[in-house]
Amino acid sequence: MTQAADVVVIGGGQSGLAAGYHLRRLGVDFVILDARATPGGAWQHTWDSLRLFSPAAYSSLPGRLMPPQPGETYPDAQHVVDYLADYEKRYELPVQHGVSVSGVHRDGPFLRIGTDCGDWTARAVVSATGRWSRPFLPAVPGRDLFAGRLLHTVEYRRPQDFAGQSVIVVGGGNSGAQIAADLTLDGIDMTWVTQRPPRFLTDDIDGRVLFDVATARRRALDEGRTETGGVASLGDIVAVPPVRAARDAGLLTARPMFERLTANGVEWADASRTEADAVIWCTGFRPALAHLAPLGLGGPRGHIPTHGTQALAETRLHLLGYGDWTGPASATLIGVGRPARDAARQIAARLRA
Repeated sequence: MTQAADVVVIGGGQSGLAAGYHLRRLGVDFVILDARATPGGAWQHTWDSLRLFSPAAYSSLPGRLMPPQPGETYPDAQHVVDYLADYEKRYELPVQHGVSVSGVHRDGPFLRIGTDCGDWTARAVVSATGRWSRPFLPAVPGRDLFAGRLLHTVEYRRPQDFAGQSVIVVGGGNSGAQIAADLTLDGIDMTWVTQRPPRFLTDDIDGRVLFDVATARRRALDEGRTETGGVASLGDIVAVPPVRAARDAGLLTARPMFERLTANGVEWADASRTEADAVIWCTGFRPALAHLAPLGLGGPRGHIPTHGTQALAETRLHLLGYGDWTGPASATLIGVGRPARDAARQIAARLRA
């Protein structure tokens, strides 16, 4: 049986909830389809020690401040899960959990959304599936030879899983630094590898500043003013307390990228070798957009061309929360509110036309 709503939001994580908040305020008929069985989005699947980059009050979705976590300046992932679950309930957002979307298709004046629980039709779609489900693993020589474990950020949980082992962590961003610190502070034999020397932001910079800088850069570009350099000009790694502790103890000294994997570890540019039981790739993600393939909207690097959040080649579709190309800092809790508001307003205006 086919069901209908004026708007279907695909994804019930932070971006989908922010879209739902604004659609509800505008009186739009909508539903949120979420593949996960329970609220909390991708935050349910992170490593145990993950910390936000900002205090709770600066990590909030529209309409509801995130409460502080007792004893913590930077909340952990479970605190975020609890906040998102409460947000969904507080605003009575119509989220259908456990519904996996297989594809979005053009169907005359509607878009048809195929799912494992039957089809939906809608006059507009908001895609808010994020990136967590599509980890990126680089092609490195010798990967098929390595006899140990190869993991991505999404598979890491806790240092105790590597007790008595030697681990190589690859990646010079926040995930790489946090996981490297997590392991080394727990006494795990860890080697940190980065493409370039790690760039730590100064200790007084957190997500609040990064959001302001990203917003200023986007505004400058939109107004044709000189490029500000954006967040990248400040550094790559926010010094949350565990990272700061490991750095200050001299435990976060990175080595340049190795040349290849071997059966028992890695080989460096000087032909020396280091044995390892596991390699953890903190190498980022790609947008999870396979459900949009039937629309034929592909663009460079997997980025569908947009104006703001609206797809240029299919104006009934909005993309939300995938990164700066769908709104400044829109992949963050604090950053997704503004593009979600703009998308909801555009959709409401279109439905009224």
